[in-house]
Amino acid sequence: MAETTIFSKIINGEIPCEKLHEDELCLAFNDIASQAPVHFLVIPKKPLVSLCECLEEDRDLLGHLLLIGKNIAKSKQLKNWRTVINTGEESGQTVFHLHIHFLAGRKMSWPPG
Repeated sequence: MAETTIFSKIINGEIPCEKLHEDELCLAFNDIASQAPVHFLVIPKKPLVSLCECLEEDRDLLGHLLLIGKNIAKSKQLKNWRTVINTGEESGQTVFHLHIHFLAGRKMSWPPG
């Protein structure tokens, strides 16, 4: 089982967020440590630490997270954005609850890190 994280506290309503979407599978909200003019997160309510923990049974959940993010991006009239999933500390993951970053509103450079 995943440890208690800031994201699990947000899911449980213990910490407020600027909610963009919520359903039975996920929650999306604006990132408080924004790295771009538009920066929101989509997180599963299922307590997965990272992609490393995902199983075949999580296939539909992972697709759902991406489609929800795409729908939010489209609702913001975005035509370009970057999606990022950090997996593990060396990749830059700081909250150990799976989450997808959606970043937009500025030109992105490559490589990102």
